[in-house]
Amino acid sequence: MSKIIDRIKSKRLELRLSQAKLGERIGWNQSRIGNYEAGTREMDDYILGKIAEGLGVTLDWLKYGDQGKVESNVKDIGSFDLWDRNTPLHDEDIEVPFLQDIRLAAGNGFADDIMDYNNFKLRFSKATLRRQGVQYENAVCIVAEGDSMEPAIPDGATVGVDMGNKVIRDNNIYAINHGGLLRIKILNKMPNEQVLIRSFNSTSYPDEIVNLDEIVVIGKVFWYSVLL
Repeated sequence: MSKIIDRIKSKRLELRLSQAKLGERIGWNQSRIGNYEAGTREMDDYILGKIAEGLGVTLDWLKYGDQGKVESNVKDIGSFDLWDRNTPLHDEDIEVPFLQDIRLAAGNGFADDIMDYNNFKLRFSKATLRRQGVQYENAVCIVAEGDSMEPAIPDGATVGVDMGNKVIRDNNIYAINHGGLLRIKILNKMPNEQVLIRSFNSTSYPDEIVNLDEIVVIGKVFWYSVLL
């Protein structure tokens, strides 16, 4: 975390921004920025995404520095390859369906015929999924659409979803079925059986509060890859 804080400070100074000015860009006060830079307040991916937006950098750069500027950020949890049914599978690897054209059924998760996909898969190491606590049969990869989760998850990013993890934990990212629409969003539980739906790009996509029964959680996002 100390390296992340160093990058926040150095980028802010490079842009000649005071803590107050950076806070204004994000909608926070100076003391909140000061607490983050002092390391006295924790930062999750949502917070880091907002700071990255204010600094005009990517979440990957903020978290990993220049080493994040590679073909993809998958190195964070392990390697993968795009392959089809004719590519040999190694014993230590597992094939994960890569769904590029998804139809959702309103009121459910994926449509009943979801496995009739394009036959492409992403190959993960079994050890990688175990480290993430993902059961092999529950992993699926989809393509994010739109700019609501930028800068963290831009349009066209590949997202790994654990369909076995549907329990909402505050500030985690989930794939949800919202009235037949596939959405990648940050969720927070609210009183009275409601849920707060948030986006990294909160300027263009304000927070939403909906009843819990209006959405179906498809699964928790455990990985995403962005081509730079």
